[in-house]
Amino acid sequence: MTKIKEFKEKQRFTQNLLVKSVVKGVTQKGSPYLSLVLQDNTGTIDGKFWDASEKDMEEAKPGHVELVSFEVLDYNNALQLRVHSIKDIDQEPIDLSEYVMSSPVEVEQLKERIRGYIQSIQNENLKKLVTGMFQRAGRTFFDYPAASRIHHNYLGGLAEHTMGMANLADYIAGAYPYLNRDLLISGVLVHDMGKIAELGGLVSNEYTLEGKLIGHISIGHGWLMETAESLGLADAQETLLLRHMLLSHHGKNEFGSPVLPQIPEAEALYLIDYMDSRMVALRSALENVKPGQWSQKMFAFENRQFYKAGK
Repeated sequence: MTKIKEFKEKQRFTQNLLVKSVVKGVTQKGSPYLSLVLQDNTGTIDGKFWDASEKDMEEAKPGHVELVSFEVLDYNNALQLRVHSIKDIDQEPIDLSEYVMSSPVEVEQLKERIRGYIQSIQNENLKKLVTGMFQRAGRTFFDYPAASRIHHNYLGGLAEHTMGMANLADYIAGAYPYLNRDLLISGVLVHDMGKIAELGGLVSNEYTLEGKLIGHISIGHGWLMETAESLGLADAQETLLLRHMLLSHHGKNEFGSPVLPQIPEAEALYLIDYMDSRMVALRSALENVKPGQWSQKMFAFENRQFYKAGK
């Protein structure tokens, strides 16, 4: 099987690919079509299935590996697939490791680095709260993606995002000594734990019912309150500050935070989260762009295109 990273313009294949997402549309002339995101363990690629029939639409199931017939095209300096047919197949014998992307950082390295950051917390109450949260999350924390799309949307993405943010937080706490390093590192380590319940998993990019109705910020805050209660720390000042960090880490009400940052560490957490997610999203967008070419327009970046300079 030819991997997505090996695709070249004008090639034609019929092979299995994971259907990551499906969006139905209608052209200006009234013809139905499907916009697809297809995936293997080397990456994702957009596809268009023009003049899709009702049967085609039924066959295209998000989260399933399916037999896809397609041609590889160059569209706006990026490869895209023109899909000719798609057929759902028996999922039982499929080895999902061939279709699920993983973090470029080894899981043992992620575990070691995050354990190191937990041990570096000097404040005993904060260390107990963070340790309790990780005990609640279990090994799932190191399996989950950090998002359904845009950034860190692969096996181990949540842990990689957390580690990347902790690296930035450690540097920033040194650059601005008035910041409480323990609080900042603690906020980084627990800020996205609710995503374990918000996201459906590695194969489908669908949100869970709990994720849709409540969201990872509220879920994580609930877990933190339960952890604090179990440790006898519900009324501790560290718990209150860490709750504020978690609730405000998206930085703005319109981005999903019920409160805005009102302590310097919370403002720093918001900026660190924003930076790490944006940089990794750009890394992914430019990965398959040739030097001297532009990326496609990126909705998450106000529909801007980014230029990939040659080395």
